Amino acid sequence: MNHSAIKPRVGGWPVTAAARRRGAGTAGPGRLLLLNKPFDVLCQFTAQGGRRCLADFVRESDVYPAGRLDRDSEGLLVLTDNGRWQHLLTEPARRTPKTYLAQVEGTPTDAMLLALRSGPVLNDGPSGRCEVAQVTEPAWLWPRDPPIRHRLKVPTAWLELTIHEGRNRQVRRMTAAVGLPTLRLVRLRVGPWSLDGLAPGQWREDRWPD
Repeated sequence: MNHSAIKPRVGGWPVTAAARRRGAGTAGPGRLLLLNKPFDVLCQFTAQGGRRCLADFVRESDVYPAGRLDRDSEGLLVLTDNGRWQHLLTEPARRTPKTYLAQVEGTPTDAMLLALRSGPVLNDGPSGRCEVAQVTEPAWLWPRDPPIRHRLKVPTAWLELTIHEGRNRQVRRMTAAVGLPTLRLVRLRVGPWSLDGLAPGQWREDRWPD
């Protein structure tokens, strides 16, 4: 698949001719796709270092990620061809909620959960407050490939966290800061959208809310 290297941009967002026709840079029409990004897939359409990328799963043209999901994280990724929508989803002042399921190493205590809710201090400053609860592993959750390496004498637990920021590897850094390193991270929701039964590598088209 050929992906052109340089395209016009609006606010840092690539704007193709098709996107301009759909109103990129405005609140006008456009396409919005929801992808369940598998583990070890680059959050870009260009392959690098022999790793899989978004082009291995989404063959639609002129759509780009609205925000990122790290290579070693899984779950919901929103893609669109509308630059205004991308801006609205990633603009820090809008505080778009993002919900994650995290498998962590260790046993969460009330003090650890309180520290997460209050926003631990990271190396780039205090993180915002978040919502967090200890949960059981969902029955619907797919096995990771490759699986997490378990240490027999070290317990693990599952947390559901909702944050309103978008810093680099934020959830992983937050859990590590309170003594609960993240082993597996799955994004469940972004704003009004959720995985809603998508298997890893599957995507569906959705719509911008009214």
